Amino acid sequence: MEQLVEAITKSISMAGLVQVEVSARHVHLSQADLEILFGPGAKLTPKRELSQLGQFLAEERVNLVGSRSKKSNVAVLGPVRKETQVELSKSDCVELGIQAPIRESGDVEGSGSITIEGSCGSLQIRQGVIVAHNHIHVPGNLAKSLGLMDKERVSVHVFSERPVIFRNVIIRVSDNFRFRMHIDFDEANAASVSGFVFGKIIKNTNGGL
Repeated sequence: MEQLVEAITKSISMAGLVQVEVSARHVHLSQADLEILFGPGAKLTPKRELSQLGQFLAEERVNLVGSRSKKSNVAVLGPVRKETQVELSKSDCVELGIQAPIRESGDVEGSGSITIEGSCGSLQIRQGVIVAHNHIHVPGNLAKSLGLMDKERVSVHVFSERPVIFRNVIIRVSDNFRFRMHIDFDEANAASVSGFVFGKIIKNTNGGL
């Protein structure tokens, strides 16, 4: 049975079909900021593994405070990172009253500011709030088979109740990745993505625009 599942999964992937996952608002913390929020020597407590290897949902939760409102009980993802990063949807930003650019994860220079509250303290980050650009994690060997390159832009036809084609989707390649496409809740709602949904990668001759 395992061999059959593996064969089917491989065939699906080789056809350029990628599972679409919805990424809710969440926070990545640096070790220094983690200790400000949860106390000296604090460590993230894994609650559940995520689809990407080594990534996990932590038991710890934070509050996000903007100029208009507050989001409570926001997920924290581990492990800790070099820089704190907050990933929101555009709708979240409007509700909170903050400005955040659409960026790739890790590109936080000149991005949005917000206050983060933990169980032991709070802090204001001057930059680090982004709306994550939709993207696809592609393992290195599969990227070669599909003719995909890191940072390439593609289109993706999502097969949902309200089928849409997302354009200008960023390809991210690493041997540590599992093959998944990530979109935020605004995009998921627009495409009526719910449950187990696939998208078809479409190579572009115009850079995915």
